[in-house]
Amino acid sequence: MDCRMDGRVALITGSSMGTGKAMAIRFAEAGASVAVCARRDDVLEAARKEVEKVGGGKVKVTGHIADVARAEDIQQLFDAVVKAHGQVDILVNNAGASKRGKFEEITDEDWRFDLELKLFGAIRLMRLALPGMKERRWGRIVNILNIGAKAPEGGSTPTSVARAAGMALTKAVSKEAAPFNVLVNAMLVGKIVTDQIARRHKAAKTEQSLQDYVAAAGKSIPIGRMGTAEEFANMACFLCSEQGSYITGCAINVDGGLSPAV
Repeated sequence: MDCRMDGRVALITGSSMGTGKAMAIRFAEAGASVAVCARRDDVLEAARKEVEKVGGGKVKVTGHIADVARAEDIQQLFDAVVKAHGQVDILVNNAGASKRGKFEEITDEDWRFDLELKLFGAIRLMRLALPGMKERRWGRIVNILNIGAKAPEGGSTPTSVARAAGMALTKAVSKEAAPFNVLVNAMLVGKIVTDQIARRHKAAKTEQSLQDYVAAAGKSIPIGRMGTAEEFANMACFLCSEQGSYITGCAINVDGGLSPAV
């Protein structure tokens, strides 16, 4: 199955590293022009160059500094992408680190920030992207959540609540967008080997090597290992290509069978 995106323009937030960068690379390989977005200029430019190299000069790759927790940044980001590429055909809402803690210790400010970043960031970008997608009668939106959206654990707020709201957002908007051939889905992350895992390993100050640390974490997963960012990106590519043309309103676990909820 060849998942192609020739001629499409994809905007991916939080795409300077990890699964976001992997999706940007996979999309460029599939023929899409890509707008890479991050908060830090240094990592953004490095990612943009890497994605551009993969595209082999056949696709346009631009980099955009934006904090999607800020409404004004989102409008500027979208305007800049449209100016550079002409339109947005594919939107992947990927920005948002996992913030969690004991419920009684989470402040109102923590809640506001998490919801602004993960929920309102997606809402605002979808609101900007949908009119053009509907007019052209083609579009793909993928909201990146985590498996806590379906099966939250203790100590998982505020992130699990924001992600659950994102799942409801995905389902509701998919119903309105489907008649215009705009497909809206969510992908739920399990345990994926990314830069974030490397940072957790370093913070743990364990004597284990990173390889052993990852292997140990993978033992709790039914498939027996952690996933790769590339495997995650392959599912995103499928959903955003013509091959995924009859899939909308779904929240798909990409977790090696870890989640207790289907």
